[in-house]
Amino acid sequence: MKSSKYKIKNKLLVILGPTASGKSDLAIYLAKLFNGEIVSADSRQIYQEMNIGTGKVKIEKRNNKIYSQNIRHHLIDILNPQESFSASQYQKLAIKTIKDIQKRGKLPILCGGTGLYISAVTENWQFPTIPPQNEFRKQLEEKTTTDLYQMYKKLDPQGAKVIDLHNRRRLIRAIEVCHFTQKPFWQQRQQSKPLFQTLFIEIKLSKEKLHQNIIRRIKKMIDNDLEKETTTLVKKYGWISSLQSIGYQEWKEYFEKKINKKEVQKLIELHTLNYVKRQNTWFKKYFKTHQITDKKESQELVHQFLFK
Repeated sequence: MKSSKYKIKNKLLVILGPTASGKSDLAIYLAKLFNGEIVSADSRQIYQEMNIGTGKVKIEKRNNKIYSQNIRHHLIDILNPQESFSASQYQKLAIKTIKDIQKRGKLPILCGGTGLYISAVTENWQFPTIPPQNEFRKQLEEKTTTDLYQMYKKLDPQGAKVIDLHNRRRLIRAIEVCHFTQKPFWQQRQQSKPLFQTLFIEIKLSKEKLHQNIIRRIKKMIDNDLEKETTTLVKKYGWISSLQSIGYQEWKEYFEKKINKKEVQKLIELHTLNYVKRQNTWFKKYFKTHQITDKKESQELVHQFLFK
């Protein structure tokens, strides 16, 4: 299908759903049909070298551009694992990328499970302008991720319901803003006029099917040597914030010989299922989605959207 038939200007397709629901496959399928390019909305796939544990699609690089199945992908592998990256930075970069795709007459497809990133772009959030407080951050870095989450929960109970409790960087930033503004972080995010006309498509699976997908995906990660990837990253960088996330953090006790590999797998499953609950809470709260159960449904929805 050729883009010239459709009204691409100012239109944005969002493919969302919990971990292991099949977002990437659907996004690529629709990109092939509607001359699209994919913009990742995943807070960990932005990092280079973190491939297996983040569930990246199989990619190839051509002239410093990333493709998967001949579809251009953006905002994957853009940072070193040691680099910090805020939702505000993501928002600016994603909006710039989406506008560039639109200018080239292609359909931008925002795809991912990081609700904060998707909301920041589609609702054009205005973020608190508190600069990083390095001394304060150093104090927070000494705390465990669990301690950080409990600390944030006291400062901002509403925000704690949806934040990724395994994301140390996000927790530290949220605490920092609460501390220096004396206001809950969540209340300080303001919506502005949306920049794009957006269609939200959410992949809906039964709990049983999603659970099966998660178990199968984690087994595949471990079979593909997630242990080796984690070992390599830890040797190179130490237990930096980006590695204290699902798929990587669970290996720490294994390396310390406190648990076995089977227990690592079970922990990843447990943490992933807990994260899925938080993803679904966010999606339900912030997005008015069209829920689909097969690819054909999505094709018709996009077709109608582009002819409006």
